[in-house]
Amino acid sequence: MVPKRWARRAVTRNAIKRQIYNVSERFGDRLPVAAHVVRLRTTFDRKQFISATSEHLKLAVRQELEQLFERAVRPEVRA
Repeated sequence: MVPKRWARRAVTRNAIKRQIYNVSERFGDRLPVAAHVVRLRTTFDRKQFISATSEHLKLAVRQELEQLFERAVRPEVRA
């Protein structure tokens, strides 16, 4: 689920969801079997990302998702 407050246009929200599915598929074998919630940290403004299918938007979303998934699969270090 991608709320309207993070991406106003439906086409942008759908593009973000596709990126979530693609990146999560790559990390699927390293994640525990469970329901996972992806929460984006920033908005994807129409002024900055004019086209919902632009490479600039895809790259920004993919980078944020890869950081989130890397953090999710990284083993915790306990002191």
